[in-house]
Amino acid sequence: MPLGASITYGEGSSDGNGYRQYLRDLLTEDGHIVDYVGTRSHGTMGDNDVEGWPGLRIDQLAAKAEASVPAYLPNLVLIDAGTVNCLQDAGPDHAVDRMLELINYIRGASSRVSVVLSTLLVSDNKNNETDDCARKVNDQFRSLVLDQLALSRKVVLADMDGPGGPEVDALVDTMRPGDGDAGFEKMAAVWFDSIRDAASRGWLEAPQVLPSSPGVNSTGRN
Repeated sequence: MPLGASITYGEGSSDGNGYRQYLRDLLTEDGHIVDYVGTRSHGTMGDNDVEGWPGLRIDQLAAKAEASVPAYLPNLVLIDAGTVNCLQDAGPDHAVDRMLELINYIRGASSRVSVVLSTLLVSDNKNNETDDCARKVNDQFRSLVLDQLALSRKVVLADMDGPGGPEVDALVDTMRPGDGDAGFEKMAAVWFDSIRDAASRGWLEAPQVLPSSPGVNSTGRN
């Protein structure tokens, strides 16, 4: 389940797929069976389900997750959220507190889940207050993941603000990667490495079977 705001939804990409098609290709080439889940559909790709909500803060995304996570019981959730908190002056402490609450909820709602948490994209040449907030959020997200690992919880980091993420000059604003779709492709590579990290720890389990209902197959997913 890709969970987040505009980047997750695919805004700014030429086809609306964002990083999702690139990531799906990497995972299938690596031998994984992939089925994105979410209450929304966006992009030209066939498997275009997503839990992407442009413009929402972490606490608002948590409300969406409370509906979608129990419905789909994903075995893997990719979270990219927090920039909107900075844009709305909610502050870094508010962001990390809400993120911990969101992760704890997801872990409790889907027993086989692993969580990959992304750091935020930061541009040096944009709104300084927003960028300063994003850097502080990133530091706190990194610490949050280390704390979760110390507690033997299945949470890993996807460091988009690291060497493998989109280049600073490839950002069209403080919310989305630019440079055509190259920025989204770089994001997919970072997600992929983090998912492989989770797999190497033996965390990835088959998703739970859901009760039969119209429009779903035997695994309970589209």
